[in-house]
Amino acid sequence: MTAVLGLSAYYHDAAAALVVDGRVVAAAQEERFTRRKHDPAFPSHAVASCLASAGLSPADVDFVAFHEKPLRRFERIVETAVAFAPSGFRSFAAAMPGWLRDKLRMPRSIASSLPGYRRRVLFLEHHVSHAASAFFPSPFEDAAILTLDGVGEWATATLGHGRGGRVELTHEQRFPHSAGLLYTAFTTAAGFRANSGEHKLMGLAPYGEPRFVPLILERLVDLKEDGSLRLDLSYFDFCRGLRMTSPRFDRLFGPPRRPEDPITQRELDLAASIQCVVEEVVLRSARHLHARTGARRLCLAGGVALNAVANGRLAREGPFEAIWIQPAAGDAGGALGAALFVWHQLLGNPRAPGGRSAQGGTLLGPRFGAEAVRAELARRGVPHRTFSDDERLCDEVARLLAGGKVVGWFEGAMEFGPRALGARSILADPRRADMQQVLNAKIKYRESFRPFAPAVLAARAAEWFEVPPAAASPYMLVVAPVRGARRVAPGGLAAGLEALRSARSRIPAVTHLDGSARLQVVGPEANPRFRRLLERFETLTGCPVLVNTSFNVRGEPIVCTPEDAYRCFLATGMDALVLEQALLVKEAQPSTAGAAEAHRARFAPD
Repeated sequence: MTAVLGLSAYYHDAAAALVVDGRVVAAAQEERFTRRKHDPAFPSHAVASCLASAGLSPADVDFVAFHEKPLRRFERIVETAVAFAPSGFRSFAAAMPGWLRDKLRMPRSIASSLPGYRRRVLFLEHHVSHAASAFFPSPFEDAAILTLDGVGEWATATLGHGRGGRVELTHEQRFPHSAGLLYTAFTTAAGFRANSGEHKLMGLAPYGEPRFVPLILERLVDLKEDGSLRLDLSYFDFCRGLRMTSPRFDRLFGPPRRPEDPITQRELDLAASIQCVVEEVVLRSARHLHARTGARRLCLAGGVALNAVANGRLAREGPFEAIWIQPAAGDAGGALGAALFVWHQLLGNPRAPGGRSAQGGTLLGPRFGAEAVRAELARRGVPHRTFSDDERLCDEVARLLAGGKVVGWFEGAMEFGPRALGARSILADPRRADMQQVLNAKIKYRESFRPFAPAVLAARAAEWFEVPPAAASPYMLVVAPVRGARRVAPGGLAAGLEALRSARSRIPAVTHLDGSARLQVVGPEANPRFRRLLERFETLTGCPVLVNTSFNVRGEPIVCTPEDAYRCFLATGMDALVLEQALLVKEAQPSTAGAAEAHRARFAPD
């Protein structure tokens, strides 16, 4: 037996992944255990969970692989500070405490966190880890590889090719010229937090007009036909100071919105404009990569690969027959890529993809069986019903959903990656015109414009969505239009955020302003109980679609344990909760007066 432990840590979205004899056994983000969103700390809880799932200790691990080369990243920070001296000193000084405390002593700190592990730690390049996470779990024997993010050591984007058990990166874009950092700059200009608010900017884009695109391409970005770009650094401050944008950027577009201020038409138009530019970066890069490699398939990773709108355009318009996107495309996925790179490329072990993803439904986190749930409910004295079989449970939950109830759904192994896929989900009826606002206001405690995603049965997806085979993602990573036959003409002439009140399809709760939806296609092999629930809901309503959003509230990671789920259930407007085979109804619970208010008060706007 050969066990390889992959690690990602010290920047954001720390994670661990375990590969045993080439099989992806477990993977999890540290945030799920510590309840600190995007937790960058060493993933000690995630490591313990992964090892426990295989019955191993650190002493049983043969190789530990870290997702990047810290000294090369440090080299970039030092060289950038020198190049922009003296103004670059502020960002350098802010970074130094973390480097002196943890990052320059990383081999020692990793070894001390893994008592019993005696071998050296392998350090891989950041974008190599991304590329490995994209290709090795994919269902393809041969594929082009595209990685795009903010920055690793020096690279901000790479092009490459994967064949059999090897990946090769042939071209790279280098810091400070970065599509990811460009998108993050506009994220902060719109009043959202860097490295966590980019998905909000993507969700805001359809409400605006892309009127700033010519200005961005004329002043800020020189975008080439091959997808490479150069930034005019006078508009940005990330090389010099502690902000993403400079005063010159502010003079051109206006000062950044404060998080507590209302969203105006300017923010809507900024979001629409930068979304268009980044989509063009992705499409041009993919076309260039296709021309260079001649590959028919494409694998994607890196933070920009979480931009589902760009992915949708790539699936519909791009030159590739099929695409596969790493579900944990950001830094967390680097842990998995590092482990798989060691197994396949360093140890020389072959792959046998067979047309199926080695990551399955990416349900790789800890699981809590019926016994653990019973113990937790007994400890709390919680009123509940237990169902002896899945059919009866799914029948009852489908009836609740069809009646307009919002249900927390907790079962099986936790998802690896930022999306809830039917293991740690909040579910609702997508046909209800008010459901988007109800979920945002009373369940998620977040901005009203935020869209929700549909989970749809694979056999029905093409009847409800314009989804080519390349866009049929089981991981909620591709946006596709709702079919014209399911659309309705919006009432009135509302513009901007006022358009939220206009129904746009027969499933308005999951239809964004532009008629699109970020799709999870639920196939026969993914999650049997979740698929059965969708089937029962279709039998009752004729609709094979459910609202599927992550089981958390604003400012918190997705729930991990039954205790997390019960606490979130009590503190929100959810009507019912499924914990494995147990069903809890809110009205039967002990008084929760004030719980929701206390929960909301914990979280500042993010």
